[in-house]
Order: sequence, then structure tokens, then C-alpha cells
Amino acid sequence: MARIPTTTDRSLARKVLQTEAAAITALIDRLDENFDRAVRMLYECQGRVIVTGMGKSGIICRKIAATLASTGTSAFFLHPAEATHGDLGVIQSNDVLLAISHSGETQEVLRLLEAIRRIGAHIIAVTGNPASTLAQAADVALDCQVSEEACPLNLVPTASTTAALAMGDALCMTLLVEKGFREEDFAKIHPGGKLGKKLMRVDQLMHAGADAPIVRTHTAMRDVIREISSKTLGMTCVVDESARLVGIITDGDLRRFIVDNPKLIEMKAADVMTRRPIVIDPSTLAAQALLIMEQRKITSLVVSGDGQTVAGVLHLHNLWRTELF
Repeated sequence: MARIPTTTDRSLARKVLQTEAAAITALIDRLDENFDRAVRMLYECQGRVIVTGMGKSGIICRKIAATLASTGTSAFFLHPAEATHGDLGVIQSNDVLLAISHSGETQEVLRLLEAIRRIGAHIIAVTGNPASTLAQAADVALDCQVSEEACPLNLVPTASTTAALAMGDALCMTLLVEKGFREEDFAKIHPGGKLGKKLMRVDQLMHAGADAPIVRTHTAMRDVIREISSKTLGMTCVVDESARLVGIITDGDLRRFIVDNPKLIEMKAADVMTRRPIVIDPSTLAAQALLIMEQRKITSLVVSGDGQTVAGVLHLHNLWRTELF
């Protein structure tokens, strides 16, 4: 019966982390023109990036493919064993195959090479053996060799898979910058989850059309109050006869104004409004809008593409519902 440890020897855990950290650090000095060629090949790819690898390397491949796809590069994982049983049909001549094998001699991956060459797709190899069959057959080979695995038996893929993952991330992030991938692009393909909510644009959240509170400069205060109450945003935009934004009126404005002006109800919107309200563009990210509200200590922002007409109104409650807090 196996002994149940009462205490943990953390020295091995530290050694694992040190070994894997060293494996990543060693990659830095190996970034050369081959890395540049690999990034250029991915950048110029007119098809898809197909990532393939077997076993533990295959798991790393899935993550790299997911990172590529989430940063604007069409990519997916192809199981090398399934590929030789018909799935090779997904590969086209304008694709790039990113193959990961620490030994560079994984038979399931090597069996793909002749067919890939016949199809005409390019091959990037990530391997720990620059002299391997895979490295020699690839258009570009990236050196990911490690001095040792973090496994005490030097058998279980640990440091080698960590190095391959880090190299994949280096490719993905360099490619992201080369493509000019921006926060707005990230938001488009991450509509769900916390990240997606933080990267939503305000035009996806604002009250627009009939839901936006708007009055004219000559609107009687009785009707201004009715507009504020009916739209439930605690404010209204004020526009002139040409529908140009000229001011806003908030609940706070009304309370402050009525103290010294008991005849408020007899006035017009232009007499009470605050001129030059803060305006944001419809493409502003929700997180940026929240920051503006916090800095200015306000609860609403007028949304306008040209700074003159009202596209909508963004309220703090809209941001609450996106769970930005």
C-alpha cells in the first residue's frame, strides 16, 4: 500500500519550475531569421493555419491554434493520425501547417509530409531536434530543444512542452502586432465572457432612437421633466432646431436650479441646460466609458459620432449589466 505523505517536499516542485523556466529562457537566444521567416509565412498565409502534433504536443497544438484564432488568424487543430485516414482533405495549397514534435521523428506527423508537399501547403516545424526528419522537411524549423525534462525520470514531456507552448505564444503575439490587431478587433471575436463585456463598444449598450431622452431648446420644463421621467435615465439631451446637441439637463441640475428659481416650471429647456456636455464616440469601448464616468463623477454620457447629433445615451446602469465592476 502506498504511503500517504504527511508533509510535502517542495524542493522537487521548485526544481520543476526552475527547469521549465530555464527551458523558456534558453529560447530567447535562438530567435533568429528562421523565426522571422515563420512569422512572415504566417502573415502571408492566404488560407488557414493548421496546427498538428501527437500526444502531449497535440495538446499544446490545440492551445496555439486557439490563440491564433482568437487573435484574428484562421486556425484549427488537425490530429495527425486522423489526417491519414481522410482528414487530409481539409488542407489546401494556400494553407500553412504548423507541426510540433519534440523528437522531430513522430511517425504520425512524418506520414503527413509527403501528402502536404503534394498538396503544396507550407510547413513550419517546432522541434527539439534541428537535425530531425521533420526539421529537414519543413520550409522553416524553429529550434525548441531543451537540456532536460522537468520530470525526475527525464521521460515525461514537461520542459519540452512548455518550451513549445512558449514558442507558439511568441509566434502568435508577434503575428498579432504585425497584423495590427487591435482591442476593437479582439472585441468582435470575444462577445462572451468577462473580456467580451469589457471590450463591448458603447453603441452596443447605449439607449438609441426612441429610447434616447431628447428635448428641444424651446421645450417647456414640464415636458422636459416628463421626458426625463419616462426614459428613466435621470437626464435628457437638449438639441436645437437643426437637431444639433447643445446641452443636457440632469436630475441634479433640476434640484440645484429649483433652489433659487421657484418658477422653474415656467422656463424652457435652454434656460436650465448645462452647455457643452461630455460626448463620446459610438466606437468607444465600454471599459473606457466607465473610466470617464468614474473620473468625471457622472452617470450618463451622450454618444455622438460627429459631436453634433445625438446617436444615443449611455447610462451607468448599462455598464452594470455588463458586469464591468
